[in-house]
Amino acid sequence: MVFLGLAANTLSAKEAISLTDDPVLEQRLITISEEMRCLVCQNESLAGSRSDLANDLRQEIRVQIKAGKSDAQIRDFMVERYGDFMLYRPPVKPITWFLWLGPFALLLAGMIALLTYLKRRNKEIIAAELTDDENHCIDLLLKENQHD
Repeated sequence: MVFLGLAANTLSAKEAISLTDDPVLEQRLITISEEMRCLVCQNESLAGSRSDLANDLRQEIRVQIKAGKSDAQIRDFMVERYGDFMLYRPPVKPITWFLWLGPFALLLAGMIALLTYLKRRNKEIIAAELTDDENHCIDLLLKENQHD
């Protein structure tokens, strides 16, 4: 059943549409859209996504390229409209500090938690003191094993 769903999804996938006949404009479109995240897929670039929204956004970029806008102006327009999340490399500013520093903060918190756990565990391990009878039994067992 799952296989049939996957097969139907694959068959309905859209082909990548060339948005312009001019290869220079097409290359510029690809360069700009590679730096942007697909808002539907989120882990795929705008250039590589086949979602309807990605097609619409690439069309918008094409319109702006034809209007004579620079790459920076196009990026600024897209960020103004959709936010810094759209960029794979958002600018470092107070509102995006969590995006940049969050992974390091989580790593540091994990290391602190691990060290705390290990210290607590080491304090709980008590050195076992053996009685004289237990030591005598161990000595006898060792002597028996040496003779075998």
